[in-house]
Amino acid sequence: IMSILDWIEDQRKLKLLNAPKYNHPTSDGSKGLWTRCDHCGVILYIKHLKENRRVCFGCGYHLQMNSQERIDHLIDAGTWRSLDETLSPCDPLQFFDQKAYTDRLKESQERTELQDAIETGTGMLYDIPIALGVMDFYFMGGSMGSVVGEKITRLIEYATQEGLTLILVCASGGARMQEGVLSLMQMAKISGALQIYQSCANLLYISILTSPTTGGVTASFAMLGDLIFAEPKALIGFAGRRVIEQTLQEQLPDDFQTSEYLLHHGLLDLIIPRSFFKSALLETITLLNPFSVPIKR
Repeated sequence: IMSILDWIEDQRKLKLLNAPKYNHPTSDGSKGLWTRCDHCGVILYIKHLKENRRVCFGCGYHLQMNSQERIDHLIDAGTWRSLDETLSPCDPLQFFDQKAYTDRLKESQERTELQDAIETGTGMLYDIPIALGVMDFYFMGGSMGSVVGEKITRLIEYATQEGLTLILVCASGGARMQEGVLSLMQMAKISGALQIYQSCANLLYISILTSPTTGGVTASFAMLGDLIFAEPKALIGFAGRRVIEQTLQEQLPDDFQTSEYLLHHGLLDLIIPRSFFKSALLETITLLNPFSVPIKR
């Protein structure tokens, strides 16, 4: 005999199965005309939002950008030269959770038109040559796997060899669990390359933290910059808020793990609105690395 609780549970499951499916627009806003601000909830016209560098007109909140948009805003037109763009991840652990890791990779590659969660290359920033790496959160949450670690390491080695200023734009959920310890070892590999770049070659590395920057990325190269910049109200941390509260058995401040909170406690050097980033980088490089600035004749 079925109990009343079992009957209610069966009815709930039946409603879920028969509910109409809602096709949510793609996360990068490539389809559809409108989107909603994650912070204030105001409805935004995507075309105008892109023109405003994905900064909300209502509250000034900085929404997520894909890697190509960031490159377009930081690099002079026509000067971008991509590096190692054909590097593609494999599946060394034959990982399978709700679906196979290879299937997740294929879906992300088709949706973002990237091979993995970062674009690296060289270009001009107001005629100053730089090496730039930009993580893309739309590719599996910007997680750092073997390919991401290898591309960043190769970029650092190339910048060391050519004497270029290095800029890394971070946006990541952390290490990629589907690759296990092979993902975690990228933290040490990148940090080792940065040690040579900064201490032996004495070159300038600027880390830019966007929302979110968490996990193994925060625990490695994101916090190793000679200068660490961030966007306003960016989520930056290692473990999640809920994990920390349950571990410490304490209530955390409302602004905990925001860029403003970290700046107040000395972890960041500067918070810069998105529209001023390119100019701020020019002034920073001109001040700290004047030999990289072209001589005006």
